Amino acid sequence: MFEPAFAKINLALHVRRRREDGYHEIETIFAFARDGDAISIDDDGAPGLTLTGDFAGALAGESRDDNLVMRGARMLGAALDRPVPAAIGLTKNLPVAAGIGGGSADAAAVIRLLCRLWDVPIEDPRVDAVARQLGADVPACVVSRTLRGDGRGDDLRPVPSAALSGMPLLLVNPRVPLATGPVFAAWDRIDRGPLADGDPLAAALAGRNDLEPLARGLCPVIGDVVGLLADRPGVLLARMSGSGATCFALFDSAAACEAAANHIAGARPDWWMMRTELR
Repeated sequence: MFEPAFAKINLALHVRRRREDGYHEIETIFAFARDGDAISIDDDGAPGLTLTGDFAGALAGESRDDNLVMRGARMLGAALDRPVPAAIGLTKNLPVAAGIGGGSADAAAVIRLLCRLWDVPIEDPRVDAVARQLGADVPACVVSRTLRGDGRGDDLRPVPSAALSGMPLLLVNPRVPLATGPVFAAWDRIDRGPLADGDPLAAALAGRNDLEPLARGLCPVIGDVVGLLADRPGVLLARMSGSGATCFALFDSAAACEAAANHIAGARPDWWMMRTELR
C-alpha cells in the first residue's frame, strides 16, 4: 500500500502575535502540490522505518523510532487500538527543513494510509486529535487541499479553490536547510495586518509572508531564489513558502513553468527544483 505525501506551500503567511503557549498566532493559505514524498506499508518488509529517495541521507542521523512518521503511526494505533504494521517505508523526495511541510506531510500521509488500511474515516475525531498533537501543520497536511489556517495554523476552513487546481507550480530550494525556530524567534512582534478572506489567489497577491524577510536575514540566498522566480515570464506569484528556504512560483501556463525551470536549471544547477502543479 502506498500513499503520497503532498508538498505543502503557504500562498501567504501573516504572523499576528505570539501566544502564551509559545506558538505564534498566524493567518495562512495552505495549498498543496500533486507531488512530494511517499509512504508505503510492506507486510513482508523488515520491521521499522526504511528510508529511500534523494534526501534519505538527510535523515540518517535521526532515530528511526523518533521520526514523525513512526510517531504518527504509533500514536494513531494507540488512539484507535489497532496494531501498527511492522514495516513502513518513507521515500524522501523533498528537502528537509525546507518550509514545504516535509515531515508534517509524511506524518499526514501515514495517517491517511493507516486509516485506509483500518477502514477508519479520516474525519474521526481521534484522527484529528493525533494530527494536532504531531504538529501545527499536520491537520492541514492530512486534508492536503487548499485551506485557510488560523490560530496555530490548525484552525482550518475551506476556501474556494477550483481556479487554483492544476495551476503550474515550480518549487526551488537552494539546498540550504533552515530550521523553523530561529526564523520565528527573529520576528519583531509587529502586527502588519490581517490576511484577506475570499478568493485565495487574490488574498495571497494582496498579502505577504511575514517570515520571508526574517529568513532572508538568516539565509540571504532566499532573496536570489525569489528574485530569479519573479523575473520569469508568466509568473503570477513568487514567494518563499513557510519558514523557508524553499520558494515557489505559480505560472499562467505549463509552458511558462517549464521555461522557467529550464532557465533556473541552467543558471543554478546546484539548486533543487520540482516542477509540478497544485492539487
